[in-house]
Amino acid sequence: MARARAVERSEAQERRAAPRLDKVFPVFIEGERGGALGVARNISQGGLFVETRAPEPLGSQVRVSFPSSAGEMTAVAEVRYVCHLLARAASGAERPAAVRGMGLRFLYFDAGGAPPPVVH
Repeated sequence: MARARAVERSEAQERRAAPRLDKVFPVFIEGERGGALGVARNISQGGLFVETRAPEPLGSQVRVSFPSSAGEMTAVAEVRYVCHLLARAASGAERPAAVRGMGLRFLYFDAGGAPPPVVH
């Protein structure tokens, strides 16, 4: 059983084309449902995961703005997967912990100026 888990982990790691940086930072998401704040995690050259209360629909495109002291950077990305995870509540907690979010694949980065149209 432990060997099977090790093989599964190994296969999952091999699927990823680029190394990931497990850094947590705020982002602003704009999509079909409007704008929202999110928490970005596991960013790589190809994409990132964003925790958000209302993930955008699978296959849709979103604009992700990364705030920075050097100026804001914006990427257009495609929603590749959506997840809603429930975890057991900690002892004494009123309700279980929940994580909602979406995995995004970067399509291109916007260098500034007028935003390009989002194609659906």
